[in-house]
Amino acid sequence: MITERADVVGSLLRPPWLLEAQKDLAAGTIDQSSFRDIEDRAVDEAVLLQEELGLGVVTDGEMRRQSFQSQMTEAVDGFGEYTMDAFLWGDWYGDEEVGDWSLKRPTTIGVVKKISRKRYLSVDEFTYLRTRTKRIPKVTLPSPSLFANFWSPERSKAAYPTLDHLLADIVDILRTEVAELARLGANYIQLDAPHYCLLLDPKTKVFYESHGWSADRWLQAGIEMDNAVIGDHPNVTFGFHL
Repeated sequence: MITERADVVGSLLRPPWLLEAQKDLAAGTIDQSSFRDIEDRAVDEAVLLQEELGLGVVTDGEMRRQSFQSQMTEAVDGFGEYTMDAFLWGDWYGDEEVGDWSLKRPTTIGVVKKISRKRYLSVDEFTYLRTRTKRIPKVTLPSPSLFANFWSPERSKAAYPTLDHLLADIVDILRTEVAELARLGANYIQLDAPHYCLLLDPKTKVFYESHGWSADRWLQAGIEMDNAVIGDHPNVTFGFHL
């Protein structure tokens, strides 16, 4: 039986052998072609798992990403130096077994020049995924206002005098991405925007408001940008992840 009204948000746990392969690629002990084969295997297993569970919509488990946000920084030039901590900073709360965890925002984060697309973010993910399943393939993209995290008064002002200028270019990149996905036949695209909920956290709210927008402005402008990315694609269903 196929469950039509349930699907995976996006990421699935990456298998240990994929994590090891990522290290090997970084160390130069395997080449890109061999690594791609390993990624493909990880995607295939993620798809099979979802199909065996009876899901009518499947993702690729985001096996080709370091973070659900990282395709932007990998596919687009201008973000400067960053590590995974750029996506993981903040306060995280777990149960008694996992415990709590806290990480300060790295001081080195900041767009350093005008951003420009080197490649599409998720087109290759989609074109592979659609060959591996007869179910509905879902593509996930980050909400544009997530990338306020990469605007720095110290590092970014030469390229982007204000946060608004940076996010306008982010919107353009994502809007073009959606148009290309739609052209290729993607009919289910999800925008990931968990930062809206984080506006309820006093610490996170202070960070976002320090960039010059009130919390109300964040919600209003953020939704306007999401709608601009979505555009006019009547044959595409858009999901939203909070």
